[in-house]
Amino acid sequence: MQASYLSGMLVVLTPSCSFPYYIDWMQSMSKINRSERSFTFGGLTENVISPDPRSRAWVEVDSKNIENNARVLKNFIGDDCSLMAVVKADGYGHGAETVAKSALTGGADSLGVATLEEGIQLRNAGLKCQILILGNLINSEELYSSFCWDLIPTISGIREAIICNNIAENKNKKFFIHLKVDTGMTRLGCDCDEVKDLISKIDYLENISLKGIYSHLAIADKDLEKNTKLNFTQIQVTRFEKVLKDLGAKNKSLCRHLANSAGTLSDSRLHFDMVRVGLSLYGYFPVNDFESDLRLKPALKVKSRVTLVREVEKGIGVGYGHFFKTKKKSKLAVVAIGYADGVSRNLSGKISASIDGVLVPQVGAIAMDQMVFDITDKPDIKTGQVLTLLGTDGEVCISPQNWCDLSGSIPWEVLCGFRNRLPRVVT
Repeated sequence: MQASYLSGMLVVLTPSCSFPYYIDWMQSMSKINRSERSFTFGGLTENVISPDPRSRAWVEVDSKNIENNARVLKNFIGDDCSLMAVVKADGYGHGAETVAKSALTGGADSLGVATLEEGIQLRNAGLKCQILILGNLINSEELYSSFCWDLIPTISGIREAIICNNIAENKNKKFFIHLKVDTGMTRLGCDCDEVKDLISKIDYLENISLKGIYSHLAIADKDLEKNTKLNFTQIQVTRFEKVLKDLGAKNKSLCRHLANSAGTLSDSRLHFDMVRVGLSLYGYFPVNDFESDLRLKPALKVKSRVTLVREVEKGIGVGYGHFFKTKKKSKLAVVAIGYADGVSRNLSGKISASIDGVLVPQVGAIAMDQMVFDITDKPDIKTGQVLTLLGTDGEVCISPQNWCDLSGSIPWEVLCGFRNRLPRVVT
């Protein structure tokens, strides 16, 4: 089969190629739903279909694994505790709509986002559940939008509460809010000693309803790794519990939440009424070598195709700066993914990818759109074959933590770093 691209559309012409990998590739492309329309160019009209999302590089998301992880986590925390699926940053790079729907199917009760726009996106996707905006909205326009879209804002002081109260006046509907308390993150939230007075003032505002109170753990992952009892997480828990105690009976009517993934997994005393789970929802534990019976399944793979195979002699420089030179006659594969897609340039010459369950090393500087792999030890690789840069391929598993160990990053950053020009292919 031959094909050409016109203005970003794939024009299918006539079958003529017997190259096996090319045929396998085109057959696999036909399994993806793609739009078709007539396209006129230079006086000729052709039937065209949109490019296959797997023609260059893509993120593959297993929605069933997200659903599984939500179900596993919900069973772990029990029926007396709610599960909030944190789907900010486009669902940690997995696709917010896909993750949200899968998590809710798996047993999540509500969703957490960072921004107003993220919440609106989920409403436009038809989701009706409770959605909490974890970031601060600072002006009346943003807060008015959150009210109209039935999104719950986080407030840190009386100023936002008054704005919310004014917005809901004469609307025949109360504005639901959650109050954030700073117990040691030193970021958003009011001080612990201000909470009681602040809530007393909020109670006088007739058009708003305080539905929840929460805080955020600063180093729960580090404390979980150390497995120590006298740690900063316990200090934060103590501060949060004192705030709740000072509220007396009032705190019983609020949804109280503190734990992130690390807090959820470390101690059931941190669960309160709800937990906010991010990283573990996507199949990863927040610390290395964490021993757990929870069967979490990673849901993301990053894949790309070989666009060119070439043989070069010994001593040939590869890529920008010629930071790598071949030490012998070598076979190289050019792959269509780069730092503009989210593969950090800091990983240049450090990572490997898997082809058919065999690891091949990346060589030279990672460029904006491409990188090169040394396939000398696997010379049968052809143009069009798929490499797995992250995820499982046969017996090989490359995790975000592998990249972190090589670059000094964290799994959250790796997952959130994959750009929108990488299509999300849901399986």
